[in-house]
Amino acid sequence: MLLGSRFISPNLGSWAQVQTVMVLASFLVVLSFGQGLVILTGGLDLSLPALITLGGVLATSLVGAGNPGAWYLLPLVVVICAGVGLATAIGVVWLKVPPFIMTMATSIIVASVALGMTKGTPRGASPEALTWLMKSHLAGVPLPVVFVILFVAFGWLVQSRSTLGRYLYALGTNPEAARIAGIPMLTAQVAPYVISAACAGFTGMMLAGYSNGATLRMGDNYMLPSIAAVVIGGSSILGGSGSFLGTVGGAILLTTLGTIISAIGLQFGLRTIIEGTIILVALLLLRDEVFEKIRALVRKG
Repeated sequence: MLLGSRFISPNLGSWAQVQTVMVLASFLVVLSFGQGLVILTGGLDLSLPALITLGGVLATSLVGAGNPGAWYLLPLVVVICAGVGLATAIGVVWLKVPPFIMTMATSIIVASVALGMTKGTPRGASPEALTWLMKSHLAGVPLPVVFVILFVAFGWLVQSRSTLGRYLYALGTNPEAARIAGIPMLTAQVAPYVISAACAGFTGMMLAGYSNGATLRMGDNYMLPSIAAVVIGGSSILGGSGSFLGTVGGAILLTTLGTIISAIGLQFGLRTIIEGTIILVALLLLRDEVFEKIRALVRKG
C-alpha cells in the first residue's frame, strides 16, 4: 500500500506530510488517552464522538461568536465536558449500568443537547486562541506537535507513574482484590470517565481550531479509531494491562494508515473496514492461546 501510494502521491513521506500526519495524530492521541484509562479499568466510553461535538460547539458559540476576548472561557468548556463524564460515572458506579449502555445513553443525550443548542446549524468561528494553537509553528515545528509531545509526557506520568495509574491497573486486573487491598474504589472508578470526557471536549476544541468551525458530526469519525489505537497499542480490551506510549504508537499508525488510504484514493468505507480488521487481528494476537498455538506449530515444525 505504501509503495503503491508513492506512485500516486510523490509527496508521501516528505517532511511536510510527516508534519501533517503528526498534527492529525494529535487529535487521536489526546482522545485515546482518556479512552485508554477507561479501557484500563475494564470499561468502554462510547460517548466520545458526542463530547467532541459538544466541545467544538461550545467553543465556537461561547467564545468564537463575536466574543474573541473571552478566551478564558475555553477552560470552562473542558469543565462542562468533564461534568458530563462525572454524570456518566455516576450511572456506571452507583446505578450499576453497564459502561457500554451508560456511555451510549450519554452520547444520545449530549448529541440531542448539541442539536437543540445549535438548532441544527452550529454558528460562530473558531476562537482566535485555538486557531493560533493549531496553526502556529515553534522553530519550524507545528505547535500542535509540540503540545502533543508535552501531553504524551504528562499522560505517561499519569498512567504509569502516578498513584491514580496504579489504582486503575489494580481495578482493571481484579476489582475485588483491589477493594480488599484498600484502594479507593470511588476514585478509581469515577476518574477515568471524567478524564475521558475532558479529553474528548478538548479534542473538539482542537478540531474547531484546526478547521475554523464546528459541525454536529465532527466527532463521528473518532469512535472506532479511539478504541483501535488503544488495542493496537497492546492494551487488553478486558482491562488491567497496557501503556499510554503503546496507545500513542497505535494512534500514529492509524493516522498514517488513514493518510495513505486518502493518498491512494480509497473510499472512507474501506478505511473503516481496514480499521475494524486491524482491531480484530490485534484482539486475536493478544490472546495467550493464539501464542500457544503458534509456539506449538513452531515446535512441531
